Amino acid sequence: MLKFILRRLFFEALPTLFVIATLTFFMVRLAPGGPFSREKQVSAEVQRRLDAYYGLDKPLVVQYGRYLANVARGDLGPSFKHATESVNSLIARAFPVSLELGLWALLFAIVTGIGAGIVASLRPNTWTDAGPMTLAMAGICLPSFVLGPLLLLLFGLTLGWVNVAGWNTAGDRILPAITLGAGYAAYLARLTRAGMRDILSQDFIRTARAKGLSPTRVILVHALKGGLLPSVSFLGPAVAGLITGTFVVESIFQIPGLGQIIVNAAFNRDYFLILGAVVFIGFVMIVMNLLVDVAQALMNPRLRLGE
Repeated sequence: MLKFILRRLFFEALPTLFVIATLTFFMVRLAPGGPFSREKQVSAEVQRRLDAYYGLDKPLVVQYGRYLANVARGDLGPSFKHATESVNSLIARAFPVSLELGLWALLFAIVTGIGAGIVASLRPNTWTDAGPMTLAMAGICLPSFVLGPLLLLLFGLTLGWVNVAGWNTAGDRILPAITLGAGYAAYLARLTRAGMRDILSQDFIRTARAKGLSPTRVILVHALKGGLLPSVSFLGPAVAGLITGTFVVESIFQIPGLGQIIVNAAFNRDYFLILGAVVFIGFVMIVMNLLVDVAQALMNPRLRLGE
């Protein structure tokens, strides 16, 4: 298992993070405009000192090398628009909000998606199969920027059950979590149904039933482990997307998370904040995918042997 983890880390994870940091650095720097282009007109001397202070007066290759060295030490640099805070502190303040939102959405997606997929797989081609799968297809087709306003209109403005914006009370978590997790729940439902249908048709399941085991034991003990493999494979990018891909949801519900910071950084051309946020998101996604690889290896020993 240790060799498996090290192989994933050094031959896949770190090169991927390097490519992400490199592409983002040059794409941001080569775009027209600059971090001070929206400021009031300053003299050439002041502009020169600003560029020297932030290292923007050096050749692009030198800036790139310095940035990679700083990232290797865990320093994501200063923020152009938040002079009193570093990129590290801004991300450290905003990421817990996005993390909490992502975890609530993940809980909603797992409970509803896997539960619906298991129910649909037990009685195929019946209403208990068609109903959940129809809702799953609707969840896939309905994007978050449509679902969010609809939920706000119904439960926030019409019924008045929850607040329409903010992140202060427990009720403020409900609609954002549903909006963010609905699409992932739909995919999990379809993947779980497909995986369970494949496992339930295997010979060892028929043998377990022939031995007189209860349906609950057959499902939970014998079928569930193999039937959830497709869903576990999907959970890697899903978890990373739920935790870091909250841009639209945070904008709709006015949540002060990582998504809001990245959107503002893009508008303000805050180089280091954009780079730091993208590198951090890439790191989180790599960690999540590595954890899923380990979980898959534990569930399927053939993966540890490289088969």
